[in-house]
Amino acid sequence: MGEKVAAHGIDLADRQRYRRKLHECLTGLRRLLDEKRFDRPRNLMGLEIELNLAGADGTPRMMNSQVLERIASRDFQTELAQCNLEVNITPHRLCGRVMDQLAEELRTGLGYAERKAREVAARIVMIGILPTLSTDDLVASNLSEIDRYVLLNDQMRAARGEDFAIDIQGIERLVSSSSSIAPEAACTSVQLHLQVTPNRFAPVWNAAQAVAAVQVAIGANSPFAFGRELWRESRPPVFQQATDTRPPELRTQGVRPRTWFGERWIDSAYDLFEENLRYFPALLPIYGEEEPLRVLDEGGVPSLAELVLHNGTVYRWNRPVYAVADGVAHLRVENRVLPAGPTITDVVANTAFYYGLVRAFADEPRPVWSRLPFAAAAENFDTACRYGIDAALNWPRPGRSGGIAEVPAVRLVRQELLPMAAAGLDAWGVEPADRDRYLGVIEERCRRRVNGASWQVAAYHHAARSGLAREAALRAMTRRYSELMHGGEPVHTWPPEWDVTAGGTEAEGAEAGGTEADGAERREGVADLN
Repeated sequence: MGEKVAAHGIDLADRQRYRRKLHECLTGLRRLLDEKRFDRPRNLMGLEIELNLAGADGTPRMMNSQVLERIASRDFQTELAQCNLEVNITPHRLCGRVMDQLAEELRTGLGYAERKAREVAARIVMIGILPTLSTDDLVASNLSEIDRYVLLNDQMRAARGEDFAIDIQGIERLVSSSSSIAPEAACTSVQLHLQVTPNRFAPVWNAAQAVAAVQVAIGANSPFAFGRELWRESRPPVFQQATDTRPPELRTQGVRPRTWFGERWIDSAYDLFEENLRYFPALLPIYGEEEPLRVLDEGGVPSLAELVLHNGTVYRWNRPVYAVADGVAHLRVENRVLPAGPTITDVVANTAFYYGLVRAFADEPRPVWSRLPFAAAAENFDTACRYGIDAALNWPRPGRSGGIAEVPAVRLVRQELLPMAAAGLDAWGVEPADRDRYLGVIEERCRRRVNGASWQVAAYHHAARSGLAREAALRAMTRRYSELMHGGEPVHTWPPEWDVTAGGTEAEGAEAGGTEADGAERREGVADLN
């Protein structure tokens, strides 16, 4: 949402007025598109990473305000829970040595943040879901003290009318409930932005949807949630259920969830914004004084603030973004598929792979979405979340013979998609050295069949075989992950076995501000799960 909103009462008149403003904004967007009043092509990309705060013992630390106060940089912001931060990288033009530049900026920024976090006995951890989080950690009292989060929580609770339920069957089963949206804060991601012209929006969004499953399969990094081993990428089901404002009766009726993959390929950015209004009631009916149609009549560019706010409460994995910069409107595709981590090199490799593939797919004369049913793309996404790097995906057969075949994700990437990603990066003008270095990381992940999720699972089971109980094994694995993450070598090089008894004692928890009572509360929270 991006805006600081005041937590005040909302009445029926507010909702009616807001709905009218939303439709005025949608009409304004249509006029902007028809009148071609958007920015020229800039080939700009942006990057955001959501981060976790943990102690030296590997357990979460609810202290983002203290850490942010010490970081004192506008590049770092609060996130939903007090154990979360977000770092934003200045937009870059997609050309030259952009990938190495991103890596260097991330190393500098995260290195500085880590030093400041250590001043209050915390650590920065880039991971899809912190494995040591318990249900007792993510409660309403641990939400960040920001008005918009309080108001969003209140409105989503009111819309659902009962506790939020999480029930995920993976390797193990997780059953839990929450009276707030706090469990969604377990899910920390990388968000990749690409500024596009209106004519390019639909091909780029369709391409991003088509490759989402491949991104997840190769980049999965969230196999544990609340003490249970679930899907190889557990963020999507956790996030969807933690934000699901539908009671069971509405789910049975087929009402769409606010977190969803979508249901069709599109022809225009307008399609997505129009769907948002047609399918989803407003959660935050807060409106301003701007009259968008009058602004357009007077030759100005409206902010469409109500449309932007509403769009921020519909959680698509590839989200449309409308924004105004320096008085000029532009559109972006925001890719929200990837988990955070494991290392900066891995994040930049995932970034290069995505931008290269999206460019190659969007440029194809016979694009993949003309040969792949949307339902198959949605099924691929679910399959990739479940099985990660071991997933087999439905994909169009090469050539003109047509048809869909099931192919292992690693083979699809190595034989077909990596060459396309390389061609896409060439089309952007990315230097061959950057292209080869970071796509080489993807190649090695596929060759060794190792990504963040597979490493976490192997390391956890190694710790368990070494004699540690479940919670202790998760803490040991998280500490080892953090150590290797800060070491910086890509995850496919990480050994899954290590001397579990070396360092990382329970005493570290007390040194980092934790106590035995804290640990007992966490263990009790995990024990409540079936």
